[in-house]
Amino acid sequence: MFQKKKGIDIVVEIGGITTLKEAMQLFETKLDETNLSRIKKITHPEVVIKIANSIAMCNPDSVFINTGSEADKNHIRELALRNGEESELPMENHTIHFDLKDEQGRIIDRTFYIANEGEVISSLANKMDRPKALVDIRDKMAGIMQGKTMIVGFYSRGPVGSPASNPALEITSSAYVTHSAEILYRNAFSDFDNEVDRLDHFYTNIHSEGRNRPEDLPNARVYMDRSFQTTYSFNCTYAGNTLLMKKGNHRFSVDKAVYENRGNELSEHMFITGINGTGGRITWCTGAAPSGCGKTTTAMAGNHFVGDDLAQMWIDENGGIRSINPECGIFGIVEDVNWEGDPFLMKLLREPGTEVIWSNVLIDENGVPQWTGNGEDPPLKGKNFQGQWEKGMSDENGKEIPMSHPNSRCTLTSSALANYSEISEDPNGVETRVVTYSGRDSDTMPPVWVAKNSDHGVAIGACIVSAATATEVGATGVKRAPWANAPFIPGSLVDYLEAQFEFFGNKKIAEDKKPVMAGLNYFLTHEARGGTSKKLIGEKRDVKVWLAWLERLAHKEVSAIETPIGYLPKYDDLQNLFRSIIDKDYTKELYLKQFSLYIDNIVTRIDMQKQAYGKEPGISGKLFDILKEQKEGLLALKKTYGSVVTPSQLEES
Repeated sequence: MFQKKKGIDIVVEIGGITTLKEAMQLFETKLDETNLSRIKKITHPEVVIKIANSIAMCNPDSVFINTGSEADKNHIRELALRNGEESELPMENHTIHFDLKDEQGRIIDRTFYIANEGEVISSLANKMDRPKALVDIRDKMAGIMQGKTMIVGFYSRGPVGSPASNPALEITSSAYVTHSAEILYRNAFSDFDNEVDRLDHFYTNIHSEGRNRPEDLPNARVYMDRSFQTTYSFNCTYAGNTLLMKKGNHRFSVDKAVYENRGNELSEHMFITGINGTGGRITWCTGAAPSGCGKTTTAMAGNHFVGDDLAQMWIDENGGIRSINPECGIFGIVEDVNWEGDPFLMKLLREPGTEVIWSNVLIDENGVPQWTGNGEDPPLKGKNFQGQWEKGMSDENGKEIPMSHPNSRCTLTSSALANYSEISEDPNGVETRVVTYSGRDSDTMPPVWVAKNSDHGVAIGACIVSAATATEVGATGVKRAPWANAPFIPGSLVDYLEAQFEFFGNKKIAEDKKPVMAGLNYFLTHEARGGTSKKLIGEKRDVKVWLAWLERLAHKEVSAIETPIGYLPKYDDLQNLFRSIIDKDYTKELYLKQFSLYIDNIVTRIDMQKQAYGKEPGISGKLFDILKEQKEGLLALKKTYGSVVTPSQLEES
């Protein structure tokens, strides 16, 4: 069973500081007068001692305490440029950051949970025993910041004052990491003590890029110490490995939801967006999707943007599910971002006025960022993630080098978006009435289907399947991606699944506030539906219609067709929504391609899930019962209608 504060706190063991007196003595030797006066404003004993031990372990030449003032932000930007971590671009307030060629995504093979004796870690993750991790961290991080400046930042993952927010320290020698943090998170220097006292916890993140050389990458590591809610990261720069307030701290929040507040709280890999309904109504929607599977695009498709990546959720006193975004910015994949599908984002990327940190895109000869799928005339040459680039270049294996890495990113503030909602900063969050789950599925599931009840909704989330994407170094092929949260579940899947059933089945959720839970799939191909092309059947903009239909269903303004896998939309409803929302003629032929059930494909997918979950000792029988019920229903349909069943036949059955 997972336990907090069990075992040795590694940074304290290495740093050796256990009292406030010792901490202050260290501060007086390492901090100048200005920064010493700043750190004295932080009084919480655990926070102070944690910072002091980070200094003692890493041994920087100097320490900068970031208060989040405009002057401090400017200093950090200038430091990132001076250190060569970023370079200025011709468009004002735009910079480019390049990671090493072999560090273009999360280093999942070098990422470990620090485990205590007898502690169960997710079967989908790597673990290292605490004594071994202590040795490695001491060996690699002791003195790692010699010759460097340590930057200490104080943040809130979520609006200050929210019941689901999490205070976090970001301690790093990288000005680029801090620059990113200032865009993506709320600086809470002035509120930090109060927030730690109110919530009774905080997260700590300690990072150094080291020498930032290719030869050091084999020794790059990301360690997550669940017991002491501390991450350690070294010899790496990619934000997914270094800005650990993001996915590192997300993991700690998952633990908090599963083991401390089960049934009342969730921490999910989900966007949050508001959908306009009839009569000026706004319905709030959250949705899970693995990285690189359209989560940002879906968030932008909403009318009122709150977040594109993470959601903290809880049940309020009125029986509603509330959601906040721990972040206030976007660290988004830019591949295939274009004017057709992402007009709000493109406006910020292509027009002056918004601060943007680009990473691993191509910078053409005019200093303009370029990326695959932007819908613009491609350049012939420029500089990208691997150095100088020309069209047609090949790598050492003869494979053509794309002009931008598939995991190229942009970092910018959410508030600049035209569809940004100021409710994002409301500590009470938004009442969530639609919950979606999606992956990258080319041949099996329809574009949208709705669970029969909350347990079936949890099963949709548990059974996400996706093609591997460029967000993970070395990942290939098709894989299961439960809840799109699987890489970030620290404990057992058994515990996580049970927490999902308990939350969405919680009797505190009011009957009229129960969410519609649905699957989404944007990636069906013509080839999978009888054609020869590998192109998608639908368009990116179609997602506006799928969300609109779910919004209407949540308010009982449309009906649906019942099937063994859940409820499907009716053609007439979709036809009207396509016309009114995106001015598109939606044909019956296209509807039949998208919403006919390909029984054998779905049954194969069910069997795969049953086999995979069967390897997890103690998994809830409730999941297997749901899968069994779906399979039996599908096979009964096949016996009557054949292997492909149309919506018309489904209405008859």
